[in-house]
Amino acid sequence: MTKSFGLSQGGLALALDLRERYKAHQPLMVQGGNDRLLMPEHLLNRDIDLQDYEDPLPLAMVATRDPDSPMSVAAAVRLSPQGRGSRLIGGVFEMLGATSKHPVVKQMVELITESDFAPEMIDKVQRNAEKFVSISRKRYADALRKNLKALMDGELEPRRFVSEFFELSESGNLRVDIRKRLILGLLTADTIRPAIKFLFLENLQRLPISIANDIIAETLRQPNKPSLEAIKQELAWIKLELKPAKGH
Repeated sequence: MTKSFGLSQGGLALALDLRERYKAHQPLMVQGGNDRLLMPEHLLNRDIDLQDYEDPLPLAMVATRDPDSPMSVAAAVRLSPQGRGSRLIGGVFEMLGATSKHPVVKQMVELITESDFAPEMIDKVQRNAEKFVSISRKRYADALRKNLKALMDGELEPRRFVSEFFELSESGNLRVDIRKRLILGLLTADTIRPAIKFLFLENLQRLPISIANDIIAETLRQPNKPSLEAIKQELAWIKLELKPAKGH
């Protein structure tokens, strides 16, 4: 991969693709065709080769455009060591403090730039970022549980519950396997009204294609019962219409 001033053609192409994904409100995926969501932990783990995500431009795009602060923080932390050896990348990193919508990113950029990209400061910020991601995920998970209780108690309107379910699980970067189990449980539960289940079906396209297909297949394999009959019929149609989203 040819680089000039620390930038690469692959990184530029990925940055442009990320820009379109953000415009379309599509999730970010790990490169390599394995249909996995990109998570803050991937960005914070320097033992993982993230391919073109290692380039400053994609990392800057995530740090400035991602609506969720854990992802933005993780991308900025991933980029920070590159700023020490390059005036260009150092300038790009400093720009994050002015353009990111998240105060925590602005604070982190200020700490690192004021230390002139000192390795010990970068390490300290990395440790704090790991704690921040963990705490943020717990808060989102707690909010999901509270919303489910409010739904069952009749205190939360179903459409709002479903909308906030996807918003919270995406913002909290809830692990895909956990998200899958939660949705399967809701679709197959006798205590959840069919109208709520159909609202979930309307949002299946917000999941990676492989996860949506797993949910469909596992729900269709459930034993037949009256509460699932209409859902299974609808899922059979969705299975025919569901198309893979554009990947990297």
